[in-house]
Amino acid sequence: MPTMLMLWYPKCSTCQKAKKWLDDKGLEFQLRDIKLERPTVDELHQWWTASGLPLKRFFNTSGLQYKALGLKDKLPAMDEVEQLALLATDGMLVKRPILVGDGFVLTGFKPQEWEEKLG
Repeated sequence: MPTMLMLWYPKCSTCQKAKKWLDDKGLEFQLRDIKLERPTVDELHQWWTASGLPLKRFFNTSGLQYKALGLKDKLPAMDEVEQLALLATDGMLVKRPILVGDGFVLTGFKPQEWEEKLG
């Protein structure tokens, strides 16, 4: 199985739990700090398409930036191109962790969901 990529923010407790979960399973993965090396529009588009999720699931809706920019009210009026461009401007706007593997993309850490996908 090819190595997975986990985008995370090292100070995020949920990200730390997700990393520990992967480590405990003995799974191989690469880490990428979402704040230092934020995802590009192309990457976000690929991941969103592969995930089958609504684009809103890629936003960190509990983040300070999301609230400061008033995105709860602004997002519905934005098209997908605008939303992807916005996400690419600041890694802290992106839901984390994101786990990208061969044929799947998981946003956030829900152990049951990860277990189903990775066993």
